[in-house]
Amino acid sequence: MLILFTGCAIFLFLVDQIHGIISTIEILAANAGINTMYVKTILKIIGIAYIAEFASHISKDAGMGAMAAKVELAGKILILALAVPILTVLIDTIINMMPVR
Repeated sequence: MLILFTGCAIFLFLVDQIHGIISTIEILAANAGINTMYVKTILKIIGIAYIAEFASHISKDAGMGAMAAKVELAGKILILALAVPILTVLIDTIINMMPVR
């Protein structure tokens, strides 16, 4: 329980810094003319990765290695599901750049 409490306390302490970083990235993307949907999706992917890693480490610390592996797998599947629209646009862009036969 101490590990869980300490991890949550550290996360809550860093929320303001995380918010500032996210705001800066969104401003940079808007100034660069990048679709904000893609930026938000990438930020969600990063968030899922951090949360899944945090939950996995807590599970490992509690002696539940099998559950930790399942948490990691769930995180990877969620990341893949969120990445599909970005991959689709990337593939379409590459196809459109190829010369017509």
